[in-house]
Amino acid sequence: LHRPPIRSRETKLTSYPTMYKLAIAALLAGSAAAFAPAQVGQSSTALNAFEGELGVQPPLGFFDPFGLLNGDVDQERFDRLRYVEIKHGRIAQLAFLGNILPRAGIHLPGNIDYSGHSFDSFPNGIAAIKGPDAIPFNGIGQIICFIGFLEITFMKDVPGTGNEFVGDFRNGYIDFGWDSFDEETKLQKRAIELNNGRAAMMGILGLMVHEKLNEIGMVADLPIIGALQ
Repeated sequence: LHRPPIRSRETKLTSYPTMYKLAIAALLAGSAAAFAPAQVGQSSTALNAFEGELGVQPPLGFFDPFGLLNGDVDQERFDRLRYVEIKHGRIAQLAFLGNILPRAGIHLPGNIDYSGHSFDSFPNGIAAIKGPDAIPFNGIGQIICFIGFLEITFMKDVPGTGNEFVGDFRNGYIDFGWDSFDEETKLQKRAIELNNGRAAMMGILGLMVHEKLNEIGMVADLPIIGALQ
């Protein structure tokens, strides 16, 4: 009887780099399509209407690879997308810092519960909320409830409170010296926040991808925090 050859574990593992290269090639092909010449009839209206908005800057200029502003789009639609972008950017900035600081050895002092578990006794990354050594569900529930409380009380734009732009959550009682800035300084600070949020969204996505790469043995040595553990 002819016995079929058995694939060794080494052969199986060597297929992962090939799969990874194919995935990277697919991503590059998709991103290249974003820079391809667009149909003028669909995008010229949006380009003319929003090319002067905050965040349209070199080297990309007006960058809408998914065509979310194609066709007959009004200012309300743009403001909604900008609101979502700013909010996601703020969340991503917190997520990125919350990921790299513990990996760099920076933890809150004391214990996370009355049982004596210290903050640094829990793993980093997704393992902190999912896995055998994760924070108990009661702790995760408190985090979710706190986020929900912020969403329905503070993290929203209340009409009629003097907010100046989309994403302005001061609502008439938080200032931190904002009213003392001139218009040029305000635009500069808003642009800095917007760009930092965009960078943080890419940053936290990169950390999530590297965590998954670790599971197949492709460990990357990242700046500041080194290899993800």
